[in-house]
This record gives sequence, C-alpha cells and structure tokens, in this order.
Amino acid sequence: MKLTILGCYSATPRTFTNPTSQVLEAKNHLFLIDCGEGTQVQLRRYKVKFSRIKHIFISHLHGDHFFGLPGLVSTFRLLGRENELHIYGPKGIKEAVTLLLKLGDSWTNYPLVFHELDSKESELLFEDEKISVRTIPLEHRVYTNGFLFQEKPAPRTLDIEMARKFEIDKSQFNKIKNGADGLSKNGEVISNKQITLPPPKPKSYAFCSDTVYKESIVPIIKNVDALYHESTFLETEEHLCAKTKHSTAKQAAQIAKKANVDTLILGHYSTRYKSLELFREEAQQVFPNVELSDDGKIFSL
Repeated sequence: MKLTILGCYSATPRTFTNPTSQVLEAKNHLFLIDCGEGTQVQLRRYKVKFSRIKHIFISHLHGDHFFGLPGLVSTFRLLGRENELHIYGPKGIKEAVTLLLKLGDSWTNYPLVFHELDSKESELLFEDEKISVRTIPLEHRVYTNGFLFQEKPAPRTLDIEMARKFEIDKSQFNKIKNGADGLSKNGEVISNKQITLPPPKPKSYAFCSDTVYKESIVPIIKNVDALYHESTFLETEEHLCAKTKHSTAKQAAQIAKKANVDTLILGHYSTRYKSLELFREEAQQVFPNVELSDDGKIFSL
C-alpha cells in the first residue's frame, strides 16, 4: 500500500496548503479518498494518472472534503474518459454533483455510478479477490464515514530452490502455486508448504475523517497497519471539540492506542498553530509511533 497525501489541512484552501484529499494505491487499485478544492491540481502536481481512478470515497458533504469533486468529474469528461467512475458518499452527493452538471449542460460521456450511504453501522462498500473497503461510522456535524481498506491474504509463492531440491518438474509449478502438492522425480508426494513460501502479511489502512473522539470505532480499526485520524486541535483548544465535532491530537492518539494500530498519521490541522510538530509532541505523550501528514507526503505501508 502507498498513501499519497494531496491535502490535509482543515477549512479553507491556501496558496501553500490544501484541504483534505489523498490517494491510496493498493493491489493495483488507485482509490481517491475525499476531494477538497484543488484536488485535481494536486493530482497533476504529484503525477497521479487520472485514468487509474475508478473509485472515489467521500467522507461527508462539507466543502473542504468534496468541493473539488464536481470539477474533477467534469475534467474526466473533457479528457475523454470512457471507463466507469464509482462515487461512494453520503445521501445527497448525487444531487449535489448532478445539479452542477445539469446547469452547465455538461453531462458525462462515461458511466457515473453513485453509491449513496446513510447507514450508521459499518458496511461493505467494495470487494474483489484482493481487497475490501468498509465504512467507519463517525460523529461530526453532518453524516460522516471513515473508510477501512483491507488487503486479502495473497496465495503462497513457489520456492524455486526447494522445488529443484525435490526434483519437481516445471510442468507442476502452476498447480503448486494454486495450492497443489508436488510430485518428485521418484514419485514422492511433497506437501505444498514444503515447496512454497508464505505471502507477506496483508496490509490495512483506516481513514478517519472529521469526528469527535469516538471509542466505538476501535473494534472496526483494531490492529490496522496505519490509521489516519483527524487532529484539528491541540489540547489547549479541547473545549472547541464539542462545538465543532472535531478531535485533538491527544484524542487521536488515545484511539490509536486502544485500537493497537501500528502507526498513527495525524492530519486535518487547524491553521492557527505555528508548527505541526506540536501535534506530534502532544500525541506521543499517549502513543509513540506518530507520523505527520503534509501535502505531498508519501507513506509506504
């Protein structure tokens, strides 16, 4: 998995910071997560191929998380897109996007498929033989979801050296890769585990957009490799969390600790603070393995 942060600041775009948007590359998929203003410019800046984006996940209908979406949908049309585009987001997202297309007489010439969400329970959104995507119900001023991306276990791989040691003919290799036992030159059955290597551990990534501190998400994100959790405020402004339905860096760290995640990635910073390091320092009081997102930063999970 490779995560590219396109934008990770709260509220309004600035000349040197961008609102929330990120790209997750996993198992030959390129998932776009949230789409604040300026997302398509950031996609170009970091050389993300537009045509590879087939699934867009929108956490909620606040402008700093989806105002870039209508423009991106329109640009796909201008670029001659033909492949389907699937958009997953709160109920109302279809109306919001298609109204602008209608008023501008710019309907897409490619299939645009909306998956509108309103469940307050975690639900499966996408699944194939390699990866699944589920919602993480959050609590914000409007209906909001995070998203959990989980790789599925890969098949074992052929151990060429062991196959040669047991004198197994190449004609058996494909069957062995698919789980069959091997047959040596002298007719001995060699178990699959003796001639294959275990696959890498499947990776997982949880994106938790705008939300108050919410312990009920812990079972959903338990043991993920990386958790992106909003950290709009520092502890000195914790009193603003109840009103705005946001979290502090320390609260994000508490969630990471309870969920036993490997790495916590902070983001959605308020721009009132002088240094992002203040967020890391506060979070590390609770949870040691803390990374700071920033525009253009890439994380390899």
